[in-house]
Amino acid sequence: MNKRVTFLFPGQGAQYVGMGKDFADQFPAAKAVFNEADRLLGYAFSDLIFNGPAEELTLTKNSQLAIFIVSCAILSVIKGQFPDIEPAFCAGLSLGEYTALVAAEKISFKECLFLVRDRASFMNEACETHPGSMQVVLGMEPEKVSEVLREHFPLKEVSVANVNCPGQVVIAGAVDPLSRAAQVLKEQGAKRVLPLDVSGAFHSPLMQEAKEKLSLKIYNAALADSSVEVVMNTPGDFVSSLPAMRTFMVEQVTQPVLWEKGIQAMMQRGVDLFLEIGCGKTLQGMNKRIGVSSPTVSVEKVEDLETLSKVRDQFYATT
Repeated sequence: MNKRVTFLFPGQGAQYVGMGKDFADQFPAAKAVFNEADRLLGYAFSDLIFNGPAEELTLTKNSQLAIFIVSCAILSVIKGQFPDIEPAFCAGLSLGEYTALVAAEKISFKECLFLVRDRASFMNEACETHPGSMQVVLGMEPEKVSEVLREHFPLKEVSVANVNCPGQVVIAGAVDPLSRAAQVLKEQGAKRVLPLDVSGAFHSPLMQEAKEKLSLKIYNAALADSSVEVVMNTPGDFVSSLPAMRTFMVEQVTQPVLWEKGIQAMMQRGVDLFLEIGCGKTLQGMNKRIGVSSPTVSVEKVEDLETLSKVRDQFYATT
């Protein structure tokens, strides 16, 4: 099989009550992931994922952990049902980067579960200590957004947090400066500036305390080399050395996510199929806007496995 496949994993914001339950009900491999997470965490966290309440699940300290576990559960099913579909590359959006490292066998599920738990907890604390939010800027180039913010907010009260795809830049900061930034950006030519339903200013300087606390955990975590390559958010490029991976995992907490750049880096190396694993179809939509010519299949529900099966048969019949 000579096809190059990329596994993609979603980030925070994709969560909803009941996600992953169909996999847990129908596949022992998925059920085992949820059970193992409950055992390691010391309580039935999967009950919150399957039954809510939604308000509790949406909290940063819970949503990050939930999305990570669900993505890993679905990944376990894909590995079991489609052993011939092996990733050449892995990448994940923000939190999803941690799942990508598990999929690439750079870190164990157990080790990463505790890292995600700590990341979620530290970022939740930062949200409470330094209240902020995020907004998406539509119809303005990233360079122009950065230029406007530098000119009007020299102290970095508002900064670029995500460059997701053409015409979509996310900014983050404290609530009042963010509101002013929205007005300034619209005056400077942005088509629309819309608030995001998030609890904090992620990937911004307001997360500095979370970054400092998490760095100690990351530098003590066990990472390993593997044959699967990883594209990371902060450089928006391939990262091969383990020390560099640690550095970028730490930096990602306060630095922008260069998602579009990372996707383009993979396309330059040649990707035949992108496989989005986890909640939602956000990454599939971004690929379309980036102009990715290769197909993107999203596996969120059990019935999506049928689509993957058809694509697999078409692809590998011609290999």
